[in-house]
Amino acid sequence: MSARSLLTIDDLGSSGIMRVLDLADHMAEVNRRPNPKVPALRGKTVCNVFFEDSTRTRLSFETAAKRLSADTMTFAASQSSINKGESLRDTIETIAAMGVDAFVVRHKSSGAPQLIAGWTQASVINAGDGWHAHPTQALLDAYTVRTALSRTGGFDGLRMAIVGDVKHSRVARSTVQAFRMLGAHVTVVAPRTLLPPDVGDRFADAVTDRLDDLIGDVDVLYLLRMQHERMHEALVPSLREYTTRFGLTPRRAAMLGPQTLVMHPGPMNRGVEIAVDPAELPGAVITQQVTNGIAVRMAVLFDLLGSGGPIAPTTDAATDVTTEGPTE
Repeated sequence: MSARSLLTIDDLGSSGIMRVLDLADHMAEVNRRPNPKVPALRGKTVCNVFFEDSTRTRLSFETAAKRLSADTMTFAASQSSINKGESLRDTIETIAAMGVDAFVVRHKSSGAPQLIAGWTQASVINAGDGWHAHPTQALLDAYTVRTALSRTGGFDGLRMAIVGDVKHSRVARSTVQAFRMLGAHVTVVAPRTLLPPDVGDRFADAVTDRLDDLIGDVDVLYLLRMQHERMHEALVPSLREYTTRFGLTPRRAAMLGPQTLVMHPGPMNRGVEIAVDPAELPGAVITQQVTNGIAVRMAVLFDLLGSGGPIAPTTDAATDVTTEGPTE
């Protein structure tokens, strides 16, 4: 990870990904405690700046910061001076002047977090920008697979299929990149109309539009949401046909291997990319992805803003009670 920010998976590299995942193990242990809070980032301020709607990512980052004892600020674009004509740069510089150590940024425009990183001395964490990148989603996906399959040494030999609207998906770009960095073989499955123009060997290990040919042989089946809000044309004949060819139907669910993990970044379009109840799939880890998102984002915040030391018991002299925090 760079000294200041996490903008793309490239900022980490394979060794950086493993470092964050190892740190997430400690954070997951913190989250299992009766009082899941440590003073690791006491005195730090984290500001969530979201220009797009979000449930999972925003609440996950808020929870992660609070469990590390950071102060938090939340910027709501719909209630801000942006409606009066204030520029993005002016907004960031105004908030930064209030004393912010890290900005967590989601924006509809690709590259916005990179611009913001040039306008502030605070750390910037990309929480999703346009179709471009969503690095913390990729990290929590990797952590979910690592814990579910006990793959602490990397993903060599792991077979993953990522299915659906790859063209509009920042999740797909970051997750494919992260899994390949860790040694997984990643196949993209989609109709050609939902593939990005740069798809190929540099994007994934294989590309196909025939899900049935490989569904029984993959270790991870990753389903993507049809992102209608980013589509400006009809890219599939109908949602019913899309489900028939690319959805996880009851027939395809029966084809899955007994250990195959089923993943989805959320929110799901039930009846479209997934036409079965995930609760009935023994390999579904969709809710675990949400849970793991808190530990992973705690790890990212601590890696950027904390001492970098392991989590271990300490004593809080101010309250004279035993708490948990990072050692120096």
